[in-house]
Amino acid sequence: MKFTDGNWLIREGFNLSTAVQVHDFEIKDNTLTAYVSTTPIHDRGGMINTTLLTVKFHSPMPDVIGVKLIHFDGVVDHGPSFELASAPGHQVEIKEDEHGAELRSGNLSVRIAKGPQWSVDFFRGDERITGSGFKSIAHVTDPEGTTYMREELDLRVGEWVYGLGERFTSFVKNGQIVDIWNKDGGTSSEQAYKNIPFYITNKGYGVLVNHPGNVSYEIASEKVKKVQFSVAGESMEYFVIDGPEPKEVLRKYTDLTGKPALPPAWTFGLWLTTSFTTEYDEATVNSFVDGMAERDLPLHVFHFDCFWMREFQWTDFQWDARVFPDPQGMLQRLKQKGLKICVWINPYIGQRSRLFEEGKKNGYLVKKPNGDVWQWNLWQPGMALVDFTNPAACEWFAGYLRELVDMGVDSFKTDFGERIPTDVVYHDGSDPVKMHNYYTFLYNKVVFDVLVEKLGKNEAAVFARSATVGGQQFPVHWGGDCYADYESMAESLRGGLSLGLSGFGFWSHDIGGFENTAPSHVFKRWLAFGLLSSHSRLHGSSSYRVPWAYDDEAVDVTRFFTKLKCRLMPYLYNSAVQATEQGIPVMRAMLLEFPDDPASETLDRQYMLGDSILVAPVFSEKGDVQVFLPEGRWTHLLTGETVEGGKWRKENHGFLSLPLYIRQNSIVAFGANELRPDYDFADGVNLSVYSLADGANATAVVRNQKGETELTVTAERRGKTITVTGSGSGKAFELSLHDTGKIASVSGAERVDEAKVRISAGQAEIKFSIELE
Repeated sequence: MKFTDGNWLIREGFNLSTAVQVHDFEIKDNTLTAYVSTTPIHDRGGMINTTLLTVKFHSPMPDVIGVKLIHFDGVVDHGPSFELASAPGHQVEIKEDEHGAELRSGNLSVRIAKGPQWSVDFFRGDERITGSGFKSIAHVTDPEGTTYMREELDLRVGEWVYGLGERFTSFVKNGQIVDIWNKDGGTSSEQAYKNIPFYITNKGYGVLVNHPGNVSYEIASEKVKKVQFSVAGESMEYFVIDGPEPKEVLRKYTDLTGKPALPPAWTFGLWLTTSFTTEYDEATVNSFVDGMAERDLPLHVFHFDCFWMREFQWTDFQWDARVFPDPQGMLQRLKQKGLKICVWINPYIGQRSRLFEEGKKNGYLVKKPNGDVWQWNLWQPGMALVDFTNPAACEWFAGYLRELVDMGVDSFKTDFGERIPTDVVYHDGSDPVKMHNYYTFLYNKVVFDVLVEKLGKNEAAVFARSATVGGQQFPVHWGGDCYADYESMAESLRGGLSLGLSGFGFWSHDIGGFENTAPSHVFKRWLAFGLLSSHSRLHGSSSYRVPWAYDDEAVDVTRFFTKLKCRLMPYLYNSAVQATEQGIPVMRAMLLEFPDDPASETLDRQYMLGDSILVAPVFSEKGDVQVFLPEGRWTHLLTGETVEGGKWRKENHGFLSLPLYIRQNSIVAFGANELRPDYDFADGVNLSVYSLADGANATAVVRNQKGETELTVTAERRGKTITVTGSGSGKAFELSLHDTGKIASVSGAERVDEAKVRISAGQAEIKFSIELE
């Protein structure tokens, strides 16, 4: 929201009371409070009929500083509030002298100057990273009398802003106006399903605005050297989070807001759905499942979209008996084929649903201020909304989910959750404006908790579309409704990379696009992208997404990349554990892995899959693609070709290939199973060492399906000697060398050929050496 008219004037009808100078400080309970005048105070007369802003500085954990801006402190906060953590026993340093006051937390400090002009400066050690200047903090009143709190933080030369949720606009957010307000707008608009009031910059820090309602951002737009953010009301809080590396910013941000849960290994396989408005019954479903098997296409999850329930009765959690007369038997028959089952749900209750009367009678549905059930006809006739602020309503909703899990359902696609009204009353008295975004957190938490309760924490996963801060704790999330073209494929990737820079570890998208039916060349290019994403789903709107509906080559492409992903599971699952432990996404914007390379800062058509594999999807029918390889030596995973980085490359690829490069000094773990994502990753694993330079080392970690370490191997090169050490699980594994030199001899292991050794009988302590020719 803009409050100014250019650099000098205030917009007509707006009144701004801005921070001008500090009157005094108070130090108490690990908090530094500044009382800030909005007019210069020259004498005692200046203290009458004036405005005093209260600015509180505090720290919940090292390298994180909170700033709370208050005009009137008598406003009752009806909630909801983000669930934020703090470090037990964390203490800060606070001091005041003649120049000002300072609060220090870890290596991050904030300094507030005394004197005629208000200024707040955040320092990483002795380096100033951002700050709030003279008149940046403001209490604002608009022409209708609505009040806002505003802050402006500085941007430095060459500073880029990223994140703010899953946004499909330009990857770099500079110059954009962003409103944090969940909407069902598709991937081809400025609207977003997952709005997160957190941004990160290439200078190695992030900022979270601790407000669940609408946060309005002007990002180098209203004032081109500032990030401005504002919220309606009389107070606002934000946190500055220092890295200093982008990965560390995400780790600390997710320490504060919650780490992603670890999805079960089976979720990383290929998902196939009925699609949305298509016709289907058990025979149709079996034709898809059997058709995949007949064509040697590994399939791991089958999803039933909306019409598993009867039309006009969504959501009633009841199989349409006209189409599925024996749903439990059908699910068991599908599970005997090795499949997991997902079904579509949402929190909306149509008037014809069997749940509507129950919900109305028991007070489980969101109400209007006059006590009526809130309803409209958008999406479902007479649709109402479950009130998840009511514990009894949560238990009621969860009870139906438990019945489905007992029937054989393994996961739920938690669709919608964005179209949440604000002219309503909630059971717990929550502010309906703040609940608009926060509703999705409560909705997905109820569903996720049921899966944890019924299946265990190692088996719980949803497939969610909407989210807010903290929603990363309930993976997986997918990108929503996209068109079936290259432009939407690219915008989907931008959204996924932005979401990954907002604390979300796992992300998917509709392979081939949701709307329309893609030409076969788009579908085949999207297959490679989709099967090199953290999660992979074939889904559409009005047409089926089975590969043979496109052409025979689409079948070959599906087979090739599905099997490749299954073989990559030991590597991918270790990356997944990194996401849960460190908050670093599986699909990583290039700047996360290469923060010191300026060329990485704007790259949005390629990404790192984990820390070692670079993926550049092809967005053209002819296969022309440009990819930037950072400095170092890179090996193409499919061809073995090695190239030097530090430059752009123009390449051309067929449908069974794309730029897929492995970073120098990496060990990538390839599993022994190409048909499933859920197997014993350590048994027979091949540890492939790529371009190990003299003086360098590389480490691989192989986990089990609980995320526990089964095998750790480190290879270190000194001249022509490679020393391999680690700890094992007693299972056989192989170690292969790529672009490192031929093996002359091996001590302590079995040499297989000139580039491979084998540990036939694994051991608790691993140690052997390789001499190169």
